[in-house]
Amino acid sequence: MRRLWLNADMEKSFKTIALIGKYNSPEIAEPLLKLADFLARRGIKVLIDKLTGAHIRNSPYPIHELEDLGRDAELAIVLGGDGTMLNIARTLAPFDVALVGVNQGRLGFLTDISLDTMYETISAILDGQCVTEDRMLLQGEIHRGGRQVLDVLAFNDVVVSKGIEGNMVECEVRIDDEFIYHQRSDGLIIATPTGSTAYAMSAGGPIVHPSLRVISLVPVSPHTLSNRPIVVGSDSAIEIIMSSDNDARAHFDSHSHYALRKGDRVIVKRYPHTISLLHPVGHSYYRMLREKLNWNRE
Repeated sequence: MRRLWLNADMEKSFKTIALIGKYNSPEIAEPLLKLADFLARRGIKVLIDKLTGAHIRNSPYPIHELEDLGRDAELAIVLGGDGTMLNIARTLAPFDVALVGVNQGRLGFLTDISLDTMYETISAILDGQCVTEDRMLLQGEIHRGGRQVLDVLAFNDVVVSKGIEGNMVECEVRIDDEFIYHQRSDGLIIATPTGSTAYAMSAGGPIVHPSLRVISLVPVSPHTLSNRPIVVGSDSAIEIIMSSDNDARAHFDSHSHYALRKGDRVIVKRYPHTISLLHPVGHSYYRMLREKLNWNRE
């Protein structure tokens, strides 16, 4: 869902703002502290993520664990790239914290504010001049021998893929408990609309507008060419049942990994909470695609 906010009193709802920088990036400390000072002058309480704070000596601002920021802040400003935003979104998803992304370098799909325009853009957002997008996440579970052994979130995708031995993945795919097909391939990507422009796109999947509530299933180099991408409703429950011990792996946004065995069941469904991304007024998803994918070049 995409909404335009033009609310002069919005700043009153952002009494506490968390600042989170790209991990293992000491150079982020200077722009982050300057942004903190900017926000503090507006009367806003500023909190800093603990891992980010490790690069800041004698911080005048409280430093907290990421989960504590989720409980205390109404807005989180992330300085980094899309990878940093993915990590933060998964952790803060249960807390209903809005996110703003500032990119250190080339603007990303999720971090669309530059350091050069950071102050004026964030000032406008705090004044209520912004566009908000609610993005869905996936909840992935792995069941083995009738017992759940893993439960994690993914913002982009859940991927079942071949392991280092290079054997094809063999699995059965079911949607809402109905058999769909048996597949032999290099892998299967289950992607959110946000993840449609990541691994799923390189594997031939469709680009899906983030306002849609759908899930894409995209085979990776399937043995049978009739195994094509499928787009299903977000209320669907997708189940992948491993048919062989072929050194397969399950990946969740590439941050969590799990070795799969024959008989394992990977269950993917929509996570009940969404993430709200705040963008500058005039933000256009299609313009972003043109710029990122070089569609505007002749």
